[in-house]
Amino acid sequence: MTKRRIAALIFDGFEMLDLYGPLELFSMHRDDFDIVTVAADAGPMTASGGPATLAEAGFADGHRYDMVLVPGGRGVRAAQVDQAHLDWLAQVCDQAEVVMSVCTGSALLAAAGVLDGKRATTNKIAFDWVKGLHPAPDWQERARWVVDGKVYTSSGVSAGMDMALDVIKDLIGAQAAKDAAHWAEYIPNPDPENDPFAP
Repeated sequence: MTKRRIAALIFDGFEMLDLYGPLELFSMHRDDFDIVTVAADAGPMTASGGPATLAEAGFADGHRYDMVLVPGGRGVRAAQVDQAHLDWLAQVCDQAEVVMSVCTGSALLAAAGVLDGKRATTNKIAFDWVKGLHPAPDWQERARWVVDGKVYTSSGVSAGMDMALDVIKDLIGAQAAKDAAHWAEYIPNPDPENDPFAP
């Protein structure tokens, strides 16, 4: 079986659990998923919480990816007005089998035009900010995560783990998703419409 390669986008100020929560669950099935951290330039990117993560690849490397994961965080504000980020996202998301965002990572996808006309959600604390900046998507206020075609968007931070399990279920089966949650000792919220943090 050919592994699906995941491009895990990072930038200065990304939110740690947005990135590492979903990646931990995908990593439970290493025979199915290969994870590559990607930034504008290869090298360290500092998370909003302080620690740095190494970007293994840069935008100019020209790699193809089967899946894309976009975290949120304070750094979204700068990244969403950076043309290099938007051009790269538009290209890789067009080619990818699955596109995912966590929290305000949806603002980056929206800025790149990836969410135009699609149902999507985002962090509920930042919901009005994201919606105000990017009116083209059909924003869902009461959703923990939303699936529209190949695009999966989730609410804030930990919601990305529930979204990731849904992606695993859709790609390699319900038992694989149950196994990943069990191995991680994580109790998932299986209902995408059950968002306890929605207003």
